[in-house]
Amino acid sequence: MSKIDDLTRLLHMRDAASEAINFAASQSREILNSNRMLTLALVKEIEIIGEAAGRISSECRAKYSQVPWVTNHWNAIIV
Repeated sequence: MSKIDDLTRLLHMRDAASEAINFAASQSREILNSNRMLTLALVKEIEIIGEAAGRISSECRAKYSQVPWVTNHWNAIIV
């Protein structure tokens, strides 16, 4: 099993955030409420961001302390 470094995790977070923004662009709340596939796609991207953030090293978090590293409760957003 290969070790994934912080840069790779940060790139995963960036890519997932970009995908979520693209999925949600020009979508109304009504569409989000009625389109299960869109909702699941957005949840998956949030999940990817949370999983990657939770695995960022403490050294990286300390270096970028201005970032609000919400790593303990991100899954509460999904539930």
